Parts: sequence; C-alpha cells; structure tokens
Amino acid sequence: MSEALKLFILAGEPSGDRIGADLVRRLRDKATIALTGVGGDELIGQGLKPLFPMSDLAVMGLTDVLVRLPLLLWRLEQTARAILAAKPDVVVLIDAQDFSKLLAKRLKAKGYAGPLILYVAPSVWARAPQRAAKLLPLFNEVLAVLPFEPRVMAELGGPPTCFVGHPSLGESLPERAPAERGLVALLPGSRNGELRRHMPLLRQAAIDLADHPAVSGFFIPTLRSLEARLRAETADWPVPVTIVADRDERHKLYEQSVLALSVSGTATLELAMARVPMVVVYVLDAPQAREFDRIGRPHVGLPNIILGRNVTEELITAQAEPEALHAAALRLLDDKKARQSQVEAFGELIGLMANGTADAPRQDPADRVLAYWQISGR
Repeated sequence: MSEALKLFILAGEPSGDRIGADLVRRLRDKATIALTGVGGDELIGQGLKPLFPMSDLAVMGLTDVLVRLPLLLWRLEQTARAILAAKPDVVVLIDAQDFSKLLAKRLKAKGYAGPLILYVAPSVWARAPQRAAKLLPLFNEVLAVLPFEPRVMAELGGPPTCFVGHPSLGESLPERAPAERGLVALLPGSRNGELRRHMPLLRQAAIDLADHPAVSGFFIPTLRSLEARLRAETADWPVPVTIVADRDERHKLYEQSVLALSVSGTATLELAMARVPMVVVYVLDAPQAREFDRIGRPHVGLPNIILGRNVTEELITAQAEPEALHAAALRLLDDKKARQSQVEAFGELIGLMANGTADAPRQDPADRVLAYWQISGR
C-alpha cells in the first residue's frame, strides 16, 4: 500500500495553475502527496518543481500555436515520458484542452493504464458536440467547473463528469449595492497574444473614461510574472493606472470598483463572484474569428454561459473597436439600474456555483481524485 498519493498534475495557464493549487491544498487536508508535473507560481508555492515553465503551454489561437509548434511537440513528448517514468497513482490534466487530449492519446498509445482525470470540461456543448464521445476512451473522469456540464457531457456520450465548482467561489464578496462612483478594473488577459491585442484597446478605454464623474481611477489585476511587464507598458499612459498582483489587494479594489472591462475567460467568473458589473471584450485573431463565426457566435462570458442568458454585454470582434467599448462602458456607468441588474444576476450565479443542481450537486475535487487512488491500489 502506497503511503503517499503520487500525483502528476499539469496546468497550462494561470487559471489552471490556480485550480491545481486549490486541488493540492484540498488533498493535503486528507492525504500525504508526492507531487510532480507542470505548473506556475501557485503550484510552485504548493511545492511543485515543474518539468518546464508553464508559459511554454500558454498559447491561444492558431497563430500562437503555429509559432510555438516545435516547442509544444517537444513538451508533449517530454511530459509523456515523465509520466511513464514516474508511474503516478493519478494524473490530473487541468484545462489546456488540445495539449491534454494529445497527451492522453500519447499515453494510451504507449500503454499507460493509470487513472487520467481532465479537470475543466472542454466547451464541446458550444464548439463541437461530437467531440465529447471522443474523450470517453481518453479520460476516466472529467471534473467540471460549470454546473450544467455533467448533464451535457452525459447527453453527448462523454466521460463520467461531476461538478466541483471553482476556487473563485471562496473569494465571493457579500451582497452590496452597486457603487455610485469608483474604480474601473481593466483585465487584458495573461497570454502574450491577448496582451498584444487588448492592452492598446484598454489604454484607449481608460483615456475615454478618465473624466467620467463615476470613475475615480483605474487598476489592472494581473499575475506576479506579468507585473513588471505591465508596469513598463503602462508607464507612458496619459491616465494613471495601478498594477496589482497581490490577490488580497485585488479583492479590496474590487470592493471599490464601479465597473470592469474584461477579456472573456476565468476573469469574468472572478468578477461575478466579486459582484463587479462588467463588459466582456475579446479581440480575436483571424483564425479565431473565422471559427467563432462558424459556430454561430455563442456566449463567451462565463456569467452568460452559466446563467444561460444575456447578463453582461459581450464585444467579440476581429479587430479592436474602441468606440464600441466606450459606448458599452457608458451604458453601465450611466445606468445604475443596469449595474444593479448585473449584480443581482451574479448573486444567482454564486448560488449555482456553491450548490450545483439537483442532478449534479457540487462535489469536492479532492474526493474524486482520492477515489481513483483507492481504485488504483492504494
């Protein structure tokens, strides 16, 4: 019987790194862990010595992937070899959907028979429903962060899926009325391509909104690894902006915020948990834009996806549109009832994320991982 759970964990971007660190903390409350894998600052803080920098996997869009393809293929082979050599009790692959699927296929082809868990369900319900069944032979289970995903994966013939929520739930702020005046949070993303496409747009938004009577200032919540870069990039902005990498400080500023302008992704869930009214924006590269049109331009903001209706305005475009973003921001800043409507919807979202649904109640992700440790011969 193994005395420690040998866990291989892989996170390919900051949101996955945060989820992975939360999982490790939960597991340590229940078992001893021997940890290997790939992750960023948060998993390193939990004792992980990564095989290689997580940033090697943090790509978004076909353009970024093609630039890094040789490196990605080498990291894929390196990771498969490391797992086969380490013989972990459980492998948890967090998001990084394309890399995770290719890695699972590589491991299966090499005869790996240990438990493989995918943490964060792919958005097959929006992009490619037929892909759900293709995950069935690759993963023993999917841990979903959205409450409706277990039902959808079952309907589409995917792997067993349970709802486990998201670490942002632990940072939700108490119910409060929208601020009359306050800060504007600017969230440009964390990948190189996202920063390249969104920083100029948010710079112009800050200039356009600086004199609005409801706006007292601007801040950019970011990662410690990006703090120096963003300080340098904003040094010549004509509008002062504070760069905030400390998570506690970030949430103090959310309490003082009247509005957020945020790229789509996990950031929108964090903002909803903090009850900050927002406009969701994303500037697509050319291949992303073609794909987005092909699949019918679905919701991309997590509040809209989770609640199944238009809660926050979304501006998803093939090129930056500063005038449209300014107009969307004014629609919220000039209408307290519109901000209140969002805040009330975020309260509903928090309830769903806390409890799940009747047919998919929220479970502890650590319990799901430990179940496979027991099955694999603990």
